[in-house]
Amino acid sequence: MSYLASTLVALVALEHIYILVLEMFLWTTPTGRRAFGLKPEQAESTKVMAANQGLYNGFLAAGLVWGLLHPDLAVGYQIQVFFLGCVLVAGLYGGATASRKIFVIQALPAALALVAVLIAG
Repeated sequence: MSYLASTLVALVALEHIYILVLEMFLWTTPTGRRAFGLKPEQAESTKVMAANQGLYNGFLAAGLVWGLLHPDLAVGYQIQVFFLGCVLVAGLYGGATASRKIFVIQALPAALALVAVLIAG
């Protein structure tokens, strides 16, 4: 697989690890509230839901890392395509229903990485 494709997949995985940290651990802090545009009361009342979302983002990151590190390159390719597709769908849904910036933050990087992986494959 090409260096560019692997780098883009790794960046998407790192982005989702960052989102995990924001949603699971920093949601009610000034950093977390600023990232998601929340008032303290909103953050407090939604922190359990956010932690759950963060966990799912962690699973996406874990799948991408698994795909990058899998010893069988053909299997690793399939894993990466699957998890990038999941990230892309989540980003498209989030962009359509929650915030348009999710299109740029989540869906676009996933789409670019997916295209790179498919070309390299």
